[in-house]
Amino acid sequence: MAVSERHCQVLIAGAGLAGLSAAAYLSRAGYSVLLVEKNENCGGLLNSFRRDGFVFDAGARSIENAGVIRPMLHDLGIELELLESPVSIGIESKILGMDSKNGIEEYRKHLESLYPGNMADIRRIIRAIHGVMREMRVIYGFDNPVFKNFRTDTKYIVKELLPWLGRFLLAVYRMNRMDEPIERYLERLTTNRSLADIVDQHFFKNTPSFFALGYFFVYLDYLYPKGGTGKLSEKLSRKVLESGGEILLKTEITSVSPSKNTATDGNGTIYRYDKLIWCADLKALYRNLELDGLGDEATRRIEAESSRVFAGHGGDSVFTVYMGVDRPPADFAATTNGHLFYTPSREGLGETHRSELGQLLSAGKTVSKERVRTWVEKYCALTTYEISIPSLRDPSLSPEGKTGLIVSFLLSYDLVRSVFDAGWYEEFKTLVEDCIVRVLDQAPFPGLKDRLSLRFSSSPLSIERVYGNSEGGITGWTFEQPSPAVHDLLKIPESVLTPMKDILQAGQWAYSPAGIPTAILTGWYAADAIKASRGKS
Repeated sequence: MAVSERHCQVLIAGAGLAGLSAAAYLSRAGYSVLLVEKNENCGGLLNSFRRDGFVFDAGARSIENAGVIRPMLHDLGIELELLESPVSIGIESKILGMDSKNGIEEYRKHLESLYPGNMADIRRIIRAIHGVMREMRVIYGFDNPVFKNFRTDTKYIVKELLPWLGRFLLAVYRMNRMDEPIERYLERLTTNRSLADIVDQHFFKNTPSFFALGYFFVYLDYLYPKGGTGKLSEKLSRKVLESGGEILLKTEITSVSPSKNTATDGNGTIYRYDKLIWCADLKALYRNLELDGLGDEATRRIEAESSRVFAGHGGDSVFTVYMGVDRPPADFAATTNGHLFYTPSREGLGETHRSELGQLLSAGKTVSKERVRTWVEKYCALTTYEISIPSLRDPSLSPEGKTGLIVSFLLSYDLVRSVFDAGWYEEFKTLVEDCIVRVLDQAPFPGLKDRLSLRFSSSPLSIERVYGNSEGGITGWTFEQPSPAVHDLLKIPESVLTPMKDILQAGQWAYSPAGIPTAILTGWYAADAIKASRGKS
Protein backbone atom coordinates (compact mmCIF):
# COMPACT_ATOMS: atom_id res chain seq x y z
CA MET A 1 0.00 0.00 0.00
CA ALA A 2 1.46 3.36 -1.05
CA VAL A 3 2.33 5.81 1.70
CA SER A 4 0.38 9.07 1.50
CA GLU A 5 2.57 12.15 1.58
CA ARG A 6 1.85 15.87 1.38
CA HIS A 7 3.65 19.18 1.84
CA CYS A 8 2.63 22.40 3.58
CA GLN A 9 4.50 25.55 4.46
CA VAL A 10 3.23 25.48 8.03
CA LEU A 11 1.95 22.43 9.87
CA ILE A 12 0.21 23.15 13.17
CA ALA A 13 -0.46 20.30 15.61
CA GLY A 14 -3.34 20.96 17.99
CA ALA A 15 -6.37 23.16 17.27
CA GLY A 16 -6.81 24.75 20.66
CA LEU A 17 -6.79 28.53 20.88
CA ALA A 18 -3.04 28.76 20.30
CA GLY A 19 -3.21 26.64 17.16
CA LEU A 20 -6.30 28.42 15.87
CA SER A 21 -4.76 31.85 16.47
CA ALA A 22 -1.50 30.93 14.74
CA ALA A 23 -3.40 29.39 11.83
CA ALA A 24 -5.67 32.42 11.45
CA TYR A 25 -2.79 34.88 11.28
CA LEU A 26 -0.60 32.77 9.00
CA SER A 27 -3.47 31.95 6.64
CA ARG A 28 -4.35 35.63 6.43
CA ALA A 29 -0.70 36.37 5.57
CA GLY A 30 -0.87 33.98 2.61
CA TYR A 31 0.88 30.92 3.99
CA SER A 32 -0.14 27.39 3.13
CA VAL A 33 -1.36 26.23 6.55
CA LEU A 34 -2.52 22.79 7.64
CA LEU A 35 -3.99 22.59 11.15
CA VAL A 36 -4.44 19.04 12.48
CA GLU A 37 -6.53 18.13 15.53
CA LYS A 38 -6.98 14.74 17.20
CA ASN A 39 -10.60 15.38 18.20
CA GLU A 40 -13.69 15.90 16.06
CA ASN A 41 -13.92 19.59 17.01
CA CYS A 42 -11.48 22.48 17.27
CA GLY A 43 -10.99 24.48 20.44
CA GLY A 44 -9.56 21.97 22.90
CA LEU A 45 -11.07 22.68 26.30
CA LEU A 46 -12.72 25.85 25.00
CA ASN A 47 -15.73 23.99 23.69
CA SER A 48 -19.46 23.88 24.23
CA PHE A 49 -21.68 20.84 23.74
CA ARG A 50 -25.40 20.05 23.86
CA ARG A 51 -27.04 17.37 25.98
CA ASP A 52 -30.81 16.91 26.34
CA GLY A 53 -31.45 20.50 25.24
CA PHE A 54 -28.87 22.02 27.61
CA VAL A 55 -25.69 23.69 26.34
CA PHE A 56 -22.69 23.10 28.60
CA ASP A 57 -19.14 24.49 28.42
CA ALA A 58 -16.38 21.89 28.57
CA GLY A 59 -13.58 24.11 29.84
CA ALA A 60 -13.46 27.77 30.83
CA ARG A 61 -16.72 29.03 32.34
CA SER A 62 -16.05 32.62 31.22
CA ILE A 63 -13.36 34.31 29.14
CA GLU A 64 -11.24 37.16 30.44
CA ASN A 65 -10.67 39.90 27.90
CA ALA A 66 -7.22 40.85 29.31
CA GLY A 67 -6.68 43.34 26.49
CA VAL A 68 -6.49 40.39 24.07
CA ILE A 69 -9.89 38.93 23.13
CA ARG A 70 -11.67 42.02 21.82
CA PRO A 71 -8.59 43.45 20.01
CA MET A 72 -7.83 40.09 18.37
CA LEU A 73 -11.39 39.67 17.14
CA HIS A 74 -11.35 43.21 15.74
CA ASP A 75 -7.97 42.68 14.10
CA LEU A 76 -9.12 39.48 12.39
CA GLY A 77 -12.47 40.95 11.40
CA ILE A 78 -14.43 38.42 13.44
CA GLU A 79 -17.89 39.35 14.68
CA LEU A 80 -18.80 37.64 17.95
CA GLU A 81 -21.34 38.87 20.46
CA LEU A 82 -19.69 38.98 23.87
CA LEU A 83 -21.96 39.21 26.89
CA GLU A 84 -20.99 40.51 30.30
CA SER A 85 -20.28 37.68 32.73
CA PRO A 86 -20.59 39.01 36.29
CA VAL A 87 -19.16 36.92 39.13
CA SER A 88 -20.48 36.16 42.60
CA ILE A 89 -18.56 34.89 45.62
CA GLY A 90 -20.35 32.90 48.30
CA ILE A 91 -19.25 31.68 51.72
CA GLU A 92 -21.74 29.62 53.69
CA SER A 93 -25.19 31.22 53.42
CA LYS A 94 -24.20 34.62 51.98
CA ILE A 95 -23.50 35.31 48.31
CA LEU A 96 -22.02 38.60 47.11
CA GLY A 97 -22.00 40.13 43.64
CA MET A 98 -18.48 41.05 42.52
CA ASP A 99 -19.66 42.91 39.43
CA SER A 100 -18.60 46.34 40.62
CA LYS A 101 -15.70 47.95 42.48
CA ASN A 102 -17.89 47.97 45.58
CA GLY A 103 -17.79 44.19 45.52
CA ILE A 104 -14.37 44.16 47.19
CA GLU A 105 -15.65 46.24 50.10
CA GLU A 106 -18.66 43.95 50.52
CA TYR A 107 -16.26 41.01 50.44
CA ARG A 108 -14.20 42.66 53.19
CA LYS A 109 -17.26 43.18 55.36
CA HIS A 110 -18.32 39.58 54.91
CA LEU A 111 -14.86 38.31 55.85
CA GLU A 112 -14.94 40.50 58.96
CA SER A 113 -18.30 39.01 59.93
CA LEU A 114 -16.88 35.50 59.56
CA TYR A 115 -13.53 36.19 61.27
CA PRO A 116 -14.19 39.04 63.76
CA GLY A 117 -10.92 38.36 65.55
CA ASN A 118 -8.89 39.10 62.41
CA MET A 119 -10.05 42.58 61.38
CA ALA A 120 -6.52 43.94 60.91
CA ASP A 121 -5.44 40.89 58.91
CA ILE A 122 -8.44 41.23 56.61
CA ARG A 123 -7.69 44.90 55.97
CA ARG A 124 -4.09 43.99 55.06
CA ILE A 125 -5.35 41.37 52.63
CA ILE A 126 -7.83 43.79 51.05
CA ARG A 127 -5.11 46.45 50.68
CA ALA A 128 -2.96 43.88 48.88
CA ILE A 129 -5.86 43.01 46.57
CA HIS A 130 -6.44 46.69 45.73
CA GLY A 131 -2.72 47.13 45.01
CA VAL A 132 -2.64 44.19 42.62
CA MET A 133 -5.84 45.35 40.93
CA ARG A 134 -4.22 48.72 40.18
CA GLU A 135 -1.32 46.98 38.43
CA MET A 136 -3.71 44.62 36.61
CA ARG A 137 -5.61 47.59 35.19
CA VAL A 138 -2.36 48.81 33.65
CA ILE A 139 -1.25 45.43 32.30
CA TYR A 140 -4.56 44.02 31.09
CA GLY A 141 -6.84 47.06 30.92
CA PHE A 142 -5.08 48.28 27.77
CA ASP A 143 -5.58 46.70 24.34
CA ASN A 144 -2.50 44.59 23.61
CA PRO A 145 -0.45 46.48 21.00
CA VAL A 146 0.44 43.35 19.00
CA PHE A 147 -3.02 43.59 17.43
CA LYS A 148 -2.44 47.16 16.21
CA ASN A 149 -1.16 48.14 12.78
CA PHE A 150 1.37 50.87 13.61
CA ARG A 151 1.87 51.78 9.96
CA THR A 152 -1.74 52.86 9.53
CA ASP A 153 -2.21 54.35 12.98
CA THR A 154 0.90 56.38 13.79
CA LYS A 155 -0.96 58.69 16.18
CA TYR A 156 -1.63 55.67 18.37
CA ILE A 157 2.10 55.31 19.09
CA VAL A 158 2.52 58.84 20.43
CA LYS A 159 -0.83 59.40 22.07
CA GLU A 160 -1.52 55.97 23.58
CA LEU A 161 1.27 53.40 23.34
CA LEU A 162 4.24 55.40 24.62
CA PRO A 163 2.40 56.91 27.64
CA TRP A 164 1.19 53.42 28.57
CA LEU A 165 4.49 51.63 28.00
CA GLY A 166 6.31 53.14 30.96
CA ARG A 167 3.46 52.32 33.33
CA PHE A 168 3.28 48.81 31.86
CA LEU A 169 6.98 48.08 32.44
CA LEU A 170 6.74 49.31 36.03
CA ALA A 171 3.64 47.19 36.64
CA VAL A 172 5.34 44.09 35.23
CA TYR A 173 8.36 44.75 37.46
CA ARG A 174 6.09 44.85 40.49
CA MET A 175 4.26 41.77 39.28
CA ASN A 176 7.50 39.79 38.99
CA ARG A 177 8.40 40.76 42.57
CA MET A 178 5.16 39.11 43.76
CA ASP A 179 5.94 35.67 42.40
CA GLU A 180 6.02 33.82 45.72
CA PRO A 181 3.25 31.26 46.26
CA ILE A 182 -0.02 32.77 47.44
CA GLU A 183 -0.06 30.48 50.50
CA ARG A 184 3.30 31.81 51.70
CA TYR A 185 2.34 35.40 50.91
CA LEU A 186 -0.85 35.18 52.98
CA GLU A 187 1.06 33.67 55.91
CA ARG A 188 2.72 37.08 56.27
CA LEU A 189 -0.68 38.81 56.39
CA THR A 190 -2.56 36.51 58.77
CA THR A 191 -1.96 33.65 61.18
CA ASN A 192 -5.55 32.44 60.76
CA ARG A 193 -5.27 29.42 58.46
CA SER A 194 -9.01 29.33 57.81
CA LEU A 195 -9.05 32.97 56.67
CA ALA A 196 -6.10 32.37 54.35
CA ASP A 197 -7.76 29.25 52.94
CA ILE A 198 -10.97 31.08 52.15
CA VAL A 199 -8.98 33.60 50.11
CA ASP A 200 -6.67 31.19 48.30
CA GLN A 201 -8.01 27.64 48.20
CA HIS A 202 -9.77 27.94 44.84
CA PHE A 203 -6.46 28.78 43.16
CA PHE A 204 -4.01 26.14 41.99
CA LYS A 205 -1.50 25.15 44.65
CA ASN A 206 1.46 27.56 44.83
CA THR A 207 -0.11 30.01 42.38
CA PRO A 208 2.09 33.15 42.23
CA SER A 209 0.56 35.70 44.60
CA PHE A 210 0.17 38.43 41.97
CA PHE A 211 -1.65 36.06 39.64
CA ALA A 212 -3.94 34.83 42.45
CA LEU A 213 -4.89 38.22 43.89
CA GLY A 214 -5.24 39.55 40.35
CA TYR A 215 -8.33 37.41 39.93
CA PHE A 216 -10.32 40.05 41.77
CA PHE A 217 -9.64 42.23 38.71
CA VAL A 218 -10.37 39.35 36.34
CA TYR A 219 -13.82 38.95 37.89
CA LEU A 220 -14.65 42.39 36.46
CA ASP A 221 -13.12 41.51 33.08
CA TYR A 222 -14.99 38.29 32.32
CA LEU A 223 -16.95 37.90 29.09
CA TYR A 224 -19.24 35.17 27.81
CA PRO A 225 -19.74 34.50 24.09
CA LYS A 226 -23.40 34.31 23.14
CA GLY A 227 -24.11 30.66 22.46
CA GLY A 228 -21.41 29.35 24.81
CA THR A 229 -17.65 29.69 25.23
CA GLY A 230 -17.09 27.33 22.30
CA LYS A 231 -18.35 30.01 19.91
CA LEU A 232 -14.94 31.70 20.11
CA SER A 233 -13.26 28.53 18.83
CA GLU A 234 -15.90 28.14 16.12
CA LYS A 235 -15.36 31.70 14.88
CA LEU A 236 -11.59 31.27 14.78
CA SER A 237 -11.94 27.96 12.91
CA ARG A 238 -14.16 29.63 10.33
CA LYS A 239 -11.65 32.47 9.92
CA VAL A 240 -8.86 29.96 9.22
CA LEU A 241 -10.92 28.31 6.48
CA GLU A 242 -12.07 31.64 5.00
CA SER A 243 -8.43 32.73 4.78
CA GLY A 244 -7.42 29.63 2.83
CA GLY A 245 -6.14 27.47 5.66
CA GLU A 246 -7.00 23.79 5.96
CA ILE A 247 -8.19 21.99 9.09
CA LEU A 248 -7.88 18.23 9.41
CA LEU A 249 -9.91 16.76 12.29
CA LYS A 250 -9.64 13.33 13.94
CA THR A 251 -5.97 13.31 12.99
CA GLU A 252 -3.17 12.91 15.52
CA ILE A 253 0.52 13.44 14.86
CA THR A 254 2.33 10.38 16.22
CA SER A 255 5.93 11.06 15.20
CA VAL A 256 8.10 14.03 14.26
CA SER A 257 11.49 13.93 12.55
CA PRO A 258 13.30 17.27 12.97
CA SER A 259 16.14 16.24 10.65
CA LYS A 260 13.74 15.47 7.79
CA ASN A 261 11.17 18.20 8.52
CA THR A 262 8.45 15.56 8.51
CA ALA A 263 5.61 14.53 10.78
CA THR A 264 3.53 11.37 10.54
CA ASP A 265 -0.04 10.83 11.71
CA GLY A 266 -1.69 7.73 13.14
CA ASN A 267 -2.80 6.60 9.68
CA GLY A 268 0.73 6.72 8.32
CA THR A 269 0.34 9.91 6.30
CA ILE A 270 3.59 11.87 6.11
CA TYR A 271 3.54 15.67 6.21
CA ARG A 272 6.56 17.55 4.91
CA TYR A 273 6.64 20.97 6.52
CA ASP A 274 8.76 24.09 6.22
CA LYS A 275 7.73 25.07 9.76
CA LEU A 276 5.93 23.15 12.49
CA ILE A 277 4.08 24.79 15.39
CA TRP A 278 3.38 22.31 18.18
CA CYS A 279 0.29 23.43 20.12
CA ALA A 280 -0.62 20.06 21.61
CA ASP A 281 0.66 18.37 24.76
CA LEU A 282 4.40 19.03 25.01
CA LYS A 283 5.25 15.62 26.47
CA ALA A 284 3.59 14.05 23.42
CA LEU A 285 5.99 15.95 21.15
CA TYR A 286 9.14 14.84 22.96
CA ARG A 287 7.80 11.30 23.41
CA ASN A 288 7.35 10.94 19.65
CA LEU A 289 10.53 12.58 18.35
CA GLU A 290 12.78 10.70 15.94
CA LEU A 291 16.30 11.99 16.53
CA ASP A 292 18.10 10.08 13.78
CA GLY A 293 20.01 12.24 11.33
CA LEU A 294 20.73 15.03 13.82
CA GLY A 295 24.19 16.12 14.86
CA ASP A 296 25.52 15.40 18.35
CA GLU A 297 25.09 18.97 19.59
CA ALA A 298 21.52 19.24 18.33
CA THR A 299 20.69 15.89 19.91
CA ARG A 300 22.16 16.97 23.25
CA ARG A 301 20.10 20.18 23.26
CA ILE A 302 16.90 18.30 22.47
CA GLU A 303 17.56 15.61 25.07
CA ALA A 304 18.29 18.24 27.72
CA GLU A 305 14.98 19.97 27.00
CA SER A 306 13.21 16.62 26.90
CA SER A 307 14.48 15.87 30.41
CA ARG A 308 13.06 19.17 31.65
CA VAL A 309 9.71 18.47 29.99
CA PHE A 310 9.33 14.98 31.45
CA ALA A 311 10.43 16.17 34.89
CA GLY A 312 7.47 18.56 34.87
CA HIS A 313 3.96 17.72 36.03
CA GLY A 314 0.64 19.03 34.80
CA GLY A 315 -1.07 21.53 37.07
CA ASP A 316 -4.08 20.87 39.26
CA SER A 317 -7.01 19.37 37.43
CA VAL A 318 -10.76 19.50 38.01
CA PHE A 319 -13.72 17.25 38.59
CA THR A 320 -16.87 18.59 36.95
CA VAL A 321 -20.53 17.66 37.36
CA TYR A 322 -23.00 18.75 34.70
CA MET A 323 -26.60 19.04 35.88
CA GLY A 324 -29.97 19.71 34.33
CA VAL A 325 -32.39 21.14 36.88
CA ASP A 326 -36.18 21.37 36.59
CA ARG A 327 -36.24 24.94 37.82
CA PRO A 328 -36.28 28.15 35.74
CA PRO A 329 -33.18 30.37 35.52
CA ALA A 330 -35.01 33.11 37.45
CA ASP A 331 -34.91 30.94 40.58
CA PHE A 332 -31.12 30.87 40.42
CA ALA A 333 -30.83 34.53 39.40
CA ALA A 334 -32.44 35.44 42.72
CA THR A 335 -29.40 33.90 44.45
CA THR A 336 -26.36 34.46 42.26
CA ASN A 337 -24.84 35.74 39.05
CA GLY A 338 -24.10 33.26 36.28
CA HIS A 339 -20.56 32.58 37.51
CA LEU A 340 -20.17 31.72 41.18
CA PHE A 341 -17.29 30.72 43.45
CA TYR A 342 -18.91 29.07 46.46
CA THR A 343 -17.33 27.77 49.68
CA PRO A 344 -19.73 25.89 52.00
CA SER A 345 -17.72 26.38 55.21
CA ARG A 346 -15.60 29.14 56.73
CA GLU A 347 -13.32 26.44 58.14
CA GLY A 348 -11.30 26.11 54.94
CA LEU A 349 -9.44 23.08 53.65
CA GLY A 350 -6.50 23.19 56.06
CA GLU A 351 -4.38 20.09 55.42
CA THR A 352 -7.17 18.17 53.67
CA HIS A 353 -5.70 18.67 50.19
CA ARG A 354 -2.09 18.62 51.35
CA SER A 355 -0.76 16.27 54.04
CA GLU A 356 -4.00 14.29 54.33
CA LEU A 357 -4.16 13.82 50.57
CA GLY A 358 -0.46 12.94 50.59
CA GLN A 359 -1.12 10.12 53.04
CA LEU A 360 -3.78 8.67 50.73
CA LEU A 361 -1.49 8.88 47.72
CA SER A 362 1.43 7.29 49.54
CA ALA A 363 -0.73 4.23 50.23
CA GLY A 364 -1.26 3.74 46.49
CA LYS A 365 -3.63 0.98 45.39
CA THR A 366 -3.63 -0.47 48.91
CA VAL A 367 -5.65 2.44 50.32
CA SER A 368 -9.12 1.31 51.35
CA LYS A 369 -12.29 2.60 49.73
CA GLU A 370 -13.49 3.70 53.14
CA ARG A 371 -10.46 5.96 53.66
CA VAL A 372 -10.94 7.53 50.23
CA ARG A 373 -14.68 7.91 50.81
CA THR A 374 -14.09 9.64 54.15
CA TRP A 375 -11.56 11.99 52.56
CA VAL A 376 -13.88 12.81 49.64
CA GLU A 377 -16.78 13.65 51.95
CA LYS A 378 -14.59 15.95 54.03
CA TYR A 379 -13.05 17.57 50.97
CA CYS A 380 -16.45 18.24 49.37
CA ALA A 381 -17.68 19.86 52.59
CA LEU A 382 -14.74 22.29 52.73
CA THR A 383 -13.50 22.99 49.21
CA THR A 384 -14.47 25.87 46.91
CA TYR A 385 -16.77 25.21 43.95
CA GLU A 386 -16.77 27.05 40.66
CA ILE A 387 -20.37 27.07 39.44
CA SER A 388 -21.44 28.23 36.01
CA ILE A 389 -25.05 28.79 34.96
CA PRO A 390 -24.91 29.39 31.18
CA SER A 391 -28.57 30.38 30.83
CA LEU A 392 -28.11 33.29 33.25
CA ARG A 393 -25.84 34.80 30.59
CA ASP A 394 -27.73 33.51 27.54
CA PRO A 395 -31.32 32.25 28.16
CA SER A 396 -31.24 30.14 24.97
CA LEU A 397 -28.75 27.70 26.53
CA SER A 398 -31.33 25.70 28.49
CA PRO A 399 -34.83 24.38 27.72
CA GLU A 400 -37.80 26.50 28.75
CA GLY A 401 -38.32 26.36 32.51
CA LYS A 402 -35.07 24.47 33.12
CA THR A 403 -31.53 25.44 34.08
CA GLY A 404 -28.16 23.85 33.39
CA LEU A 405 -25.44 23.94 36.06
CA ILE A 406 -21.74 23.24 35.61
CA VAL A 407 -20.12 22.57 38.98
CA SER A 408 -16.41 21.92 39.32
CA PHE A 409 -13.64 21.88 41.89
CA LEU A 410 -9.91 21.23 41.92
CA LEU A 411 -9.09 17.55 42.35
CA SER A 412 -5.82 15.64 42.32
CA TYR A 413 -5.12 13.71 39.12
CA ASP A 414 -2.93 11.32 41.07
CA LEU A 415 -5.78 10.43 43.43
CA VAL A 416 -8.18 9.70 40.58
CA ARG A 417 -5.51 7.68 38.79
CA SER A 418 -4.91 5.56 41.90
CA VAL A 419 -8.66 4.91 42.17
CA PHE A 420 -8.78 3.93 38.50
CA ASP A 421 -5.84 1.57 38.96
CA ALA A 422 -7.61 0.05 41.97
CA GLY A 423 -10.62 -0.75 39.78
CA TRP A 424 -13.41 1.39 41.24
CA TYR A 425 -13.30 4.52 39.10
CA GLU A 426 -17.01 4.62 38.14
CA GLU A 427 -18.03 4.06 41.75
CA PHE A 428 -15.70 6.89 42.77
CA LYS A 429 -17.25 9.26 40.22
CA THR A 430 -20.72 8.51 41.56
CA LEU A 431 -19.48 9.08 45.11
CA VAL A 432 -18.10 12.52 44.20
CA GLU A 433 -21.26 13.47 42.30
CA ASP A 434 -23.43 12.48 45.26
CA CYS A 435 -21.28 14.51 47.67
CA ILE A 436 -21.41 17.61 45.48
CA VAL A 437 -25.18 17.46 45.08
CA ARG A 438 -25.63 16.94 48.81
CA VAL A 439 -23.48 19.99 49.65
CA LEU A 440 -25.20 22.30 47.15
CA ASP A 441 -28.63 21.06 48.19
CA GLN A 442 -28.00 22.48 51.67
CA ALA A 443 -26.81 25.83 50.31
CA PRO A 444 -26.83 27.77 48.06
CA PHE A 445 -29.53 25.82 46.15
CA PRO A 446 -31.94 24.13 48.61
CA GLY A 447 -34.08 21.44 46.98
CA LEU A 448 -31.57 20.87 44.17
CA LYS A 449 -31.31 17.09 44.51
CA ASP A 450 -35.07 16.59 44.09
CA ARG A 451 -35.23 18.62 40.86
CA LEU A 452 -32.39 17.00 38.89
CA SER A 453 -33.37 15.61 35.48
CA LEU A 454 -29.81 15.17 34.20
CA ARG A 455 -26.47 14.44 35.86
CA PHE A 456 -23.10 13.32 34.51
CA SER A 457 -19.47 14.12 35.20
CA SER A 458 -15.91 14.35 33.94
CA SER A 459 -12.70 13.82 35.89
CA PRO A 460 -9.01 14.61 35.47
CA LEU A 461 -8.70 11.28 33.64
CA SER A 462 -11.42 12.39 31.21
CA ILE A 463 -9.42 15.53 30.41
CA GLU A 464 -6.25 13.51 29.83
CA ARG A 465 -8.04 10.95 27.66
CA VAL A 466 -10.10 13.33 25.52
CA TYR A 467 -7.74 16.29 25.16
CA GLY A 468 -4.37 14.58 25.65
CA ASN A 469 -3.35 16.93 28.47
CA SER A 470 -0.66 15.36 30.63
CA GLU A 471 -1.93 14.62 34.16
CA GLY A 472 -5.25 16.23 33.21
CA GLY A 473 -3.74 19.71 33.46
CA ILE A 474 -6.12 22.50 32.44
CA THR A 475 -3.68 25.41 32.57
CA GLY A 476 -0.36 23.81 31.73
CA TRP A 477 2.32 23.10 34.29
CA THR A 478 1.99 22.84 38.06
CA PHE A 479 3.36 25.67 40.20
CA GLU A 480 4.62 23.17 42.78
CA GLN A 481 7.83 22.30 40.94
CA PRO A 482 10.04 23.75 38.21
CA SER A 483 8.75 23.64 34.65
CA PRO A 484 10.33 24.29 31.25
CA ALA A 485 7.85 27.09 30.47
CA VAL A 486 8.75 30.77 30.24
CA HIS A 487 7.12 32.62 33.14
CA ASP A 488 8.18 36.25 32.56
CA LEU A 489 5.55 38.30 30.72
CA LEU A 490 8.22 40.38 28.99
CA LYS A 491 9.76 37.19 27.60
CA ILE A 492 6.57 35.73 26.18
CA PRO A 493 7.95 36.05 22.60
CA GLU A 494 10.71 33.61 23.65
CA SER A 495 8.19 31.09 24.96
CA VAL A 496 7.53 29.81 21.44
CA LEU A 497 11.14 28.77 20.80
CA THR A 498 12.34 25.16 20.95
CA PRO A 499 15.80 23.59 20.57
CA MET A 500 14.71 22.15 17.21
CA LYS A 501 15.19 23.78 13.83
CA ASP A 502 11.94 24.86 12.19
CA ILE A 503 9.81 23.76 15.16
CA LEU A 504 8.00 26.25 17.39
CA GLN A 505 5.65 25.68 20.32
CA ALA A 506 2.59 27.54 21.59
CA GLY A 507 -0.23 27.12 24.04
CA GLN A 508 -0.61 26.29 27.71
CA TRP A 509 2.64 24.32 27.93
CA ALA A 510 4.77 27.12 26.44
CA TYR A 511 4.06 29.93 28.92
CA SER A 512 3.14 29.92 32.62
CA PRO A 513 0.82 31.00 34.19
CA ALA A 514 -1.31 29.79 31.31
CA GLY A 515 -4.77 30.90 30.29
CA ILE A 516 -6.89 31.77 27.28
CA PRO A 517 -5.28 35.17 26.56
CA THR A 518 -1.72 33.82 26.86
CA ALA A 519 -2.59 30.83 24.65
CA ILE A 520 -3.74 33.26 21.98
CA LEU A 521 -0.64 35.41 22.41
CA THR A 522 1.74 32.47 22.09
CA GLY A 523 -0.06 31.47 18.90
CA TRP A 524 0.33 35.03 17.61
CA TYR A 525 4.04 35.13 18.51
CA ALA A 526 4.67 31.76 16.86
CA ALA A 527 3.03 33.04 13.68
CA ASP A 528 5.01 36.28 13.92
CA ALA A 529 8.28 34.36 14.32
CA ILE A 530 7.56 32.44 11.12
CA LYS A 531 6.69 35.60 9.20
CA ALA A 532 9.83 37.31 10.50
CA SER A 533 12.03 34.37 9.49
CA ARG A 534 10.68 34.50 5.94
CA GLY A 535 10.56 38.27 5.70
CA LYS A 536 6.86 37.97 4.93
CA SER A 537 4.34 40.35 6.51
